[in-house]
Amino acid sequence: MATILLADDHSVVRQGIRILLERESFDIVAEAADGVEAVRFAEKHQPDIAIVDLSMPIMNGITAIGEIKKVSPRTKVVLLTMHTDEHHVLQALHAGVRACVTKTQAVEHLILAIREVIAGGVYLSPSVSGAVVQAYLTKSDAAYDPLTDRERQVLQLVAEGNTTKEIAAIIGVTAKTAETHRVKVMDKLDIHSTAGLVRYAIRRGLIQA
Repeated sequence: MATILLADDHSVVRQGIRILLERESFDIVAEAADGVEAVRFAEKHQPDIAIVDLSMPIMNGITAIGEIKKVSPRTKVVLLTMHTDEHHVLQALHAGVRACVTKTQAVEHLILAIREVIAGGVYLSPSVSGAVVQAYLTKSDAAYDPLTDRERQVLQLVAEGNTTKEIAAIIGVTAKTAETHRVKVMDKLDIHSTAGLVRYAIRRGLIQA
């Protein structure tokens, strides 16, 4: 029986997915409400599959995927997303997901995706595969992201309205280090206002408008 970590910041969504998976005899070993919890539970439980929402507080799904891969290399990731544009899909595939399923199609496609991933395959729900085909036809690629995983997390926390002191406490560094990360983010993106950072974070899918 495959073990599964479920990460989504909406408890109602998690409950619905849990019911769906338990009907198919999958073992839900942990539920996480944000990316940081997802990484911690992945390290603790070493699940076969991690189902990760793209848009989560504190640490978004893309950053969490990279961290999960570090602490639990054998875990295969299925991404749940509301975003089906080329940028988000390609970004997820580059991060190492084995399946992308849109939330609107989760009931129909999530079980298929999990089984395909367990068998060693890759699964894209129809609306997601359409974005991949379009990206291929236009020869586009995931937009270059100059930020490190830590800087991307700081950007998200800034965009969520956290102060430098609050960011420092969340990521476990001094306020001076947190401010250094913030300055580097602004310099790399050439964005020098909080409002500008919020707009950028929304475009990149780090937070929802």
